[in-house]
Amino acid sequence: MPYLAALAPRFLLNSLRNSFRRGSFQAYFSSTPRSLAVDMETVNTTERLRQLRALMKENKVDIYEFISGFSGSAGTAVITSEKAALATDGRYFNQASKQLDSNWHLLKQGLEDVPTWQDWTAEQSEGHKTVGVDPTVITAPEARKLTEKIKRKGGAELLGVKSNLVDLVWGDNRPARPHEKVSVLDIKFAGKKFEEKIEDLRKELDKKKSAGLIVSMLDEIAWLYNLRGNDIPYNPVFFSYAAVTPTTATLYTDESKLSENVLPHLGDNVRIRPYSAIFEDAKAFGESLEMEAPIAGRPQTPKKKFWISTKASWALSMELGGEEKVEEVRSPIGDAKAIKNATELEGMRACHIRDGASLSEYFAWLEEELVIKGTKLDEVQAADKLEEIRSRKERFVGLSFDTISSTGPNAAVIHYKPEKGNCSIIDPTALYLCDSGAQYFDGTTDTTRTLHFGTPKEMERKAYTLVLKGVIALDRAVFPKGTSGFALDTLARQFLWREGLDYRHGTGHGVGSYLNVHEGPIGIGTRIQYSEVPLSIGNVLSDEPGYYEDGKFGIRIENMIMAQEAKTNHHFGDKPWLGFEHVTMVPMCRKLIDGKMLTPDERTWLNEYHQEVYDKTKGFFKGDERTLKWLERETRSINVMEFTLT
Repeated sequence: MPYLAALAPRFLLNSLRNSFRRGSFQAYFSSTPRSLAVDMETVNTTERLRQLRALMKENKVDIYEFISGFSGSAGTAVITSEKAALATDGRYFNQASKQLDSNWHLLKQGLEDVPTWQDWTAEQSEGHKTVGVDPTVITAPEARKLTEKIKRKGGAELLGVKSNLVDLVWGDNRPARPHEKVSVLDIKFAGKKFEEKIEDLRKELDKKKSAGLIVSMLDEIAWLYNLRGNDIPYNPVFFSYAAVTPTTATLYTDESKLSENVLPHLGDNVRIRPYSAIFEDAKAFGESLEMEAPIAGRPQTPKKKFWISTKASWALSMELGGEEKVEEVRSPIGDAKAIKNATELEGMRACHIRDGASLSEYFAWLEEELVIKGTKLDEVQAADKLEEIRSRKERFVGLSFDTISSTGPNAAVIHYKPEKGNCSIIDPTALYLCDSGAQYFDGTTDTTRTLHFGTPKEMERKAYTLVLKGVIALDRAVFPKGTSGFALDTLARQFLWREGLDYRHGTGHGVGSYLNVHEGPIGIGTRIQYSEVPLSIGNVLSDEPGYYEDGKFGIRIENMIMAQEAKTNHHFGDKPWLGFEHVTMVPMCRKLIDGKMLTPDERTWLNEYHQEVYDKTKGFFKGDERTLKWLERETRSINVMEFTLT
């Protein structure tokens, strides 16, 4: 699944939709949540904007945010009394152009001469206007940066406010907060007791002389306590906060959500507090800090500060006491979670074999339906069939994201989501892109394959092979310890670049272990954050270059890879060298490979990969002649002498 901007947990994305606050201010903005479905039709927002602007006038507000009709996972909207702008990245240019009506101006982030949403907001604040924001949906670092931009443009200030205008417009249509059960993840899947994780965290707090850590990222809380939930679609997390100090551990969630095995699991080690108590307790935490002895002419400072993640909300920082009592850090839990233990790595290998078998069965079925039987299938029907096949596999829990089942030009929409009644019939003479994944108790999968069921065009084969060469190059990479994903990104793009081609999304994202399919802090791409975190043994990432032509076709190939120590002839600098182990077990599309474009080493890699796929998945197809024949055909060797497929 392509990744450019870090996806906030769905608890935050949903709160972005329902937590925009009312108050005495003159500007407002927020990030756009990801909806559960992507409706590619234009959404008429005239009435929404009319209602919102009436409330803005009533509350002396000149600029406010969010009711754009855009349903992508990354975006920020800003509304003034006369203008409305939506900013999003390259994954969603196509989608936003289709969904936004004439009331909206689209800010295509990353393109030359297009202002960032922060700069655009600051420009609107000229004339001593105030920008309002719900402090629960913006981080403290983001708030500081925006404040600086506003003041440089002659704006008044960035004001954190607590009332919600959009909720008033949303009215009774606003859904209730999910209240799904929370359960314990068995140690045979977690691989490490939660008590040991907390002890490791406390050692880090002691080493850095921190008063404690307040945790707001849902996947970090689930991982820390070896718990899983179902509040956020596709992500096994639950609404919660956590606090860990040298002597206490607290979980903030509604106790009625806890399954009967949770309290015995946590025992006396963890105190349960209501979800809503976090801000009250945060204020108390800040007030409890021991202060340094006063020095004449200087403000008193605490001996220790509380840690919060750089992704924690501005509201949380303010309740703790602000910069004076808070230190913003890259979460040590996030770093630890990204390095999978031996149990988690083995689970990833196992679940990807089962998942790969499901995809092969699906593609064999789809080819027979489209080509042999001539069945008319739409994109949703196909996606539903894939889910049904996956659901029969051992340890299956559910999907890890909305399946991207896309035919022809729809595949050029990077995060396309077909909807029943608003999708296309799959065209067997066009490219078909399927990006899908599942949650299993022993791991999380995310795989993309692009296929053609007829005769592909020359450009389609060329582009596919260039993308495949990028997949192989990254898979075969060997690099010294300390190398970041930022440094590796060009390996996957180099072949496209030589042709003057590229793609507008990251090359790889971290993946959780029965957790979020997009997981930080690691990744492979051009985001500056990826240069700050070196890859480590045990990291699990995607390897997914692509190429897209709007209105024509889209190509993406995605494998999961795990960082491991590499065997090298030399050890320059006496440091370890790393490489990757691929775990995705699904054939590449033979029809789309131009064998003449592959080097001997690339052909060898492809032949060995296909042999591995065949060996590891063929056992699932006893009695399934259709899939077994498809698998045998798709994994046959490339004829090296003739540079063609045999």
